[in-house]
Amino acid sequence: MITHSESELAAIKQQLRAWGWELGFQQIGIAPIQLASAETDLRAWLAAGYHGEMQWMASHGDRRTRPAKLIPGTTRVIVARMDYLPDEARSPRALLDEPVKAYIARYSLGRDYHKLLRRRLQQLADRVTENYGDFGYRVFVDSGPVMEKPLAALAGLGWQGKHTNLLNRDAGSWFLLGTIYTDLPLTIDSPVTDHCGSCTACLDVCPTKAIVAPYRLDARRCISYLTIEQRGSIPIEFREAIGNRVFGCDDCQLFCPWNKFAHPTRETHFTPRHGLDASDLVDLFNWDKETWEERTRGSALRRPGYTGWLRNLAVALGNAPPSPAARQALAARASHPSELVREHVQWALEKQERQAI
Repeated sequence: MITHSESELAAIKQQLRAWGWELGFQQIGIAPIQLASAETDLRAWLAAGYHGEMQWMASHGDRRTRPAKLIPGTTRVIVARMDYLPDEARSPRALLDEPVKAYIARYSLGRDYHKLLRRRLQQLADRVTENYGDFGYRVFVDSGPVMEKPLAALAGLGWQGKHTNLLNRDAGSWFLLGTIYTDLPLTIDSPVTDHCGSCTACLDVCPTKAIVAPYRLDARRCISYLTIEQRGSIPIEFREAIGNRVFGCDDCQLFCPWNKFAHPTRETHFTPRHGLDASDLVDLFNWDKETWEERTRGSALRRPGYTGWLRNLAVALGNAPPSPAARQALAARASHPSELVREHVQWALEKQERQAI
């Protein structure tokens, strides 16, 4: 391993920020690897069962909160953030008031961010190698047991708000995070203070009351979890509250006062594709599997699978105003091969019929 002088380490850190900006990142910070507080919080969260079916949150033991146990030799974590909010003609918040339209979490309207951020972080690491010699590192973008948000907070990129997302005073929360575990002993950045104050906007607007207390999220109630991570039936108690949200939920961000400072992304990869920023529920529900596969290629929308996609849309159609078009679309899938789809279609049909009376 090459040993770097303090002046070289200072130069590397300065270059990381300059190169990061060139590669599309809005901010780069350096975090220590001590996550004792985050480890305590994670254990309590898991003990409460708030992770639901996400067993991988517990399966790695303390390697999630002790970076050097995950990647031996790690002494610092380089944390980068990239804005992703597309510059849309209409407000995404207004879309929630159009029940015949599908609301899709804004991070998933364009191309899958995992590959984009991973490639850019790899390019960032390559530049360090080319200019300063080999060093130990590993890139992560939701690809391993990494505590991205606590690390980002330690790196000075923001603070974890009451909704548990990272907030930045100058950029709100519409950004994605990626990390590079490294053995470079770079100077650590200073954390920023919490600026949520007495605000409870995110707790008040959460449709399913998933934010059970400030800074405490019960994923089992969260629409993002219910429509993306959960593989089985969506509990009936949450179906009406889901409204027209068919993939994820942004309410805690849409109504957060700090997001008045958010900036539209400059990345064309996040530009909405196939009109998904304001599509009709019926149109999306009518996609056959081949169409779904074609239009979700290279997209985060693939995660729940085609049956999960139909399940979510069936719920949204049940919540939509009663209409012949909605009932016809649902009836066409009443005999779908998937029991999961059939169950949600039947619920939606019954709800449509009740509302039509």
